[in-house]
Amino acid sequence: MSTFDDYLATFDAEPGYLNWAAFGPLSPSVREEVFADADLLGSGRPSSLALVEERLGQAQELVAELLGADAADVTLQGSSTHGLMQALYGLSGAVVAATGEFPSVSLTLERAAQASHGALVPRWISPEDGRVTPDAVAGALDDGVSAVAVSHVDFRTGYRVDIAALRELIGPDRLLILDAVQSFGLVEADYAAADVVVGHGYKWLRAGRGTGFAWFSARARERIVPVLSGITGTTASGLVIDELPAPAASGQAYTVSRPDTLAAGRLAIGVRDVRDAGVASIEERLAERVDAVLEIADRHGIAVSSPRERSARAGIVTLAPEEPARLAAAFANAGLVVTARGASVRLAPHAGTDDATLQLLDDTLASFGNETFISA
Repeated sequence: MSTFDDYLATFDAEPGYLNWAAFGPLSPSVREEVFADADLLGSGRPSSLALVEERLGQAQELVAELLGADAADVTLQGSSTHGLMQALYGLSGAVVAATGEFPSVSLTLERAAQASHGALVPRWISPEDGRVTPDAVAGALDDGVSAVAVSHVDFRTGYRVDIAALRELIGPDRLLILDAVQSFGLVEADYAAADVVVGHGYKWLRAGRGTGFAWFSARARERIVPVLSGITGTTASGLVIDELPAPAASGQAYTVSRPDTLAAGRLAIGVRDVRDAGVASIEERLAERVDAVLEIADRHGIAVSSPRERSARAGIVTLAPEEPARLAAAFANAGLVVTARGASVRLAPHAGTDDATLQLLDDTLASFGNETFISA
């Protein structure tokens, strides 16, 4: 088998899981490696501890490889929110963001503004369809705007932001802060068009919680003060007493303390598996799975509010049925795992979603009765 076929074979969960945008069940390789690392840490031997410590550099290097960045500027964080805090708490000026963003963006921006005593000001936008397009951002720009913060793929609408178009719009004098939780490892992107990229391995990378990361470009490091910098974010190479060393010149300035080595190991393995399978191959396979979900929804008369064009989406399909609660209940009764919020039901297949899951989706809609869900 090819490496990509090997990757698909690792999706070993029972049929019915369509909730990868919420949580990714840990992959077999991640489970195996974390058990091995935990055994090493259980010995207490310095050589064993040092071996597990190597996971830190491995995770940085692998994330950097997919970002096309320098590993020294990739930081390991407890979550994507921690990475966003490092970026936003160190900024001043106005920051454009959508009110409908996931709270990791919106709430962090609001709290950073409150802590800044007026130095940082949110510039909220509310696009009617929830999609943060260049046109939606353009109306909020003026000389006071220092940055734009946006999710690469919106968790509600499934819309994939055109990073290059946003970069061209805001120009070189403003920072582009990108939350790539719903896209990293799924779609090929020119992440160099952004200035800060944050992500987390607990969804599509199948690496579990605690596997956040953040990359800071040279431009970002020039403009973001390392307010939350801690003992690992200085120019010192070891423990320093009776001195207050300056922040590091690299992205490591935006770290607080030593990362969790077990989490770093999980992240490293999750990213390694994606790297070896090939992001382009994953993106193509995922696009096919999403196409299949869209075809099933259309055939049963279910309205879809998420983008259909491959270039404008990743792995999220948002349904807009007339009776979302009943649809969600039908899915649950059939063994389909999805996310239901308000008037929408979100389906999120992965590259490894099997035909049995798609057939279960098709059968569930067929047996329940189309007339219940056809939107006006």
